[in-house]
Amino acid sequence: MPKPPEMHLGLMVFGAGNHVAGWRMPDAQFGSENLPLLQHLARTAERGKFDFLFFADAVNTGLNAHPAMMLRLEPLTLLAALAMTTTHIGLAATVSTTYTEPYNLARAFASIDHMSGGRAGWNVVTGSSPDAAANFSRDKHPPHAERYAMAAEYLTVVKGLWDSWEEGAVVGDKERGIFVDPAKLHVLDHEGEFYKVKGPLNITRPPQGYPVIMQAGASDTGRDLAATTAEVVFTVQQDLDEAIAFANDLRDRCEAVGRPRDAIRIMPGVCPVIGKTVAEAKARIAELASLADPNAALKVLSDRLGHDLSGFPLDEPLPELPPSAMMQGHATTLASIARRHGMTLRELRDYTAASSGHRVIYGTPDMIADELEEWVVKGAAHGFIIKPTHVPGPFEEFVDEVVPILVRRGLFRKDYSGRTLREHFGLARPAHPSQAKAAARLEPGQGVVPASGASRTA
Repeated sequence: MPKPPEMHLGLMVFGAGNHVAGWRMPDAQFGSENLPLLQHLARTAERGKFDFLFFADAVNTGLNAHPAMMLRLEPLTLLAALAMTTTHIGLAATVSTTYTEPYNLARAFASIDHMSGGRAGWNVVTGSSPDAAANFSRDKHPPHAERYAMAAEYLTVVKGLWDSWEEGAVVGDKERGIFVDPAKLHVLDHEGEFYKVKGPLNITRPPQGYPVIMQAGASDTGRDLAATTAEVVFTVQQDLDEAIAFANDLRDRCEAVGRPRDAIRIMPGVCPVIGKTVAEAKARIAELASLADPNAALKVLSDRLGHDLSGFPLDEPLPELPPSAMMQGHATTLASIARRHGMTLRELRDYTAASSGHRVIYGTPDMIADELEEWVVKGAAHGFIIKPTHVPGPFEEFVDEVVPILVRRGLFRKDYSGRTLREHFGLARPAHPSQAKAAARLEPGQGVVPASGASRTA
């Protein structure tokens, strides 16, 4: 019998929980600024041998929306703190390319990768909320196509900055008084359509070469950018066949730009609700629904669909809406669910409140494991972003009750085999461009180290 593929797991950390009413549950702790709670979640995820923690972020505040979206620590500062709390688990966060300068981001992520020993991951977003523009001295949010063009150039600049120093550039020769080898320093001197950045970066190359590049865009433009640059993609599909089609489309796009079909690890978001029985799991869902603020829940749905829904009747079907210019993946998926199940706007509102539009699965630990296994075995996903309704209890249940089942089935690791996030994902460390150029200049057979270890370089 063939060995099942190894699953990857990430935890999306919201101190207020992923359910819009999660913070109101009697056993919930809350506070996205509650560092001891966030440290506890990090240690719990590491105990469960998760690949990484993930902190979604935005640069605006929406009142009367999801509590998790209102208040939160600046994520890169938080990752630096958690690097001191943990030893193996990856540390990833969202940073917008639209509202951050490339030099600052490259420097910050390189610092986190150094401090954590190679565990940093960057979720590249272009920014979904037009409200953010007013926080950055801008009159308006750039249109979708322009934001993605900016993001593509931004990534080129950031990677170029990370490549400022070749490997071994720091000499530290006390006798000769040589600290660095200037021949191994590269000045970027980039001047493009959107950015003008001279460089070099004042920090050496990150331990991983580049932090792991993540992305969540599901539009055609977003998929094209992912196929070109992403190594992990977060998705929102909730139907198995649609998820398989999305995964195959992404693989085709990778191949079309000259990357391997398996270059990207695909990770849908999942909200597991665990009970000793199905009835107990359903009762938890009902309790959460009873605590939800209907206005906040409708605001979450409006954000996901990209249109204000407050003026539409709740007990009629979802109206036909123009295409969203914001979260296109969420908008398409939720509209599909509403049509497929004949949902009213009220029903779709309550469904979306459970996990901000991601898939909800419920039942016993074995049933949860069955659902996750099916998607991985059938090629719809490489793993999942776990989105607990609230914390810490539901996540502790997942680690203590579901993860051991996945381990017994050979679907998930018993222990970490590497120390970097790239090693957890089985991703290669990008070579410095100077190494690639040097290899290209060698004649066939040169630069090869045979099995005996004796050098054959000319």
